[in-house]
Amino acid sequence: MTTRAELTEKIVAHKTYNGIKWADVAASVGQSKEWVTAALMGQISLSKEQAEKAGNALGLNFSEEEIALLMTVPYRGSLPSAVPTDPLIYRLYEMVNVYGTTMKALIEEEFGDGIMSAIDFTMDISREANPAGDRVKIVLDGKFLGYKMY
Repeated sequence: MTTRAELTEKIVAHKTYNGIKWADVAASVGQSKEWVTAALMGQISLSKEQAEKAGNALGLNFSEEEIALLMTVPYRGSLPSAVPTDPLIYRLYEMVNVYGTTMKALIEEEFGDGIMSAIDFTMDISREANPAGDRVKIVLDGKFLGYKMY
């Protein structure tokens, strides 16, 4: 029996070996590159139709077992350690450690007491040309959810 982690490794290895772009897979699935990448990395579940479309775009003929794994609601945020060790993920973690209190203060000043949804949420990652070196632009767009008084 295949595990979800093994399926992710298979997908990434096949994608890399064949030079396939996440954006191309996403176009076939009909969702954003960010959403489809998260799903195929094991953080979001797909419908059967989406899993089949992703498999076709990747050139992988997913078995029924693999499609079932892609349809299973994942245990989200399941990094191998509490503090990430991958340099790119760690840098994002570090940014939240440094600027998290600032983001919290500014969001609360603008919206009040609450949180930004990670469910009613979109993300956009893009590249911006810059003479000093290209820039990574990450936009996080989440619905504000105020705490309920009772």
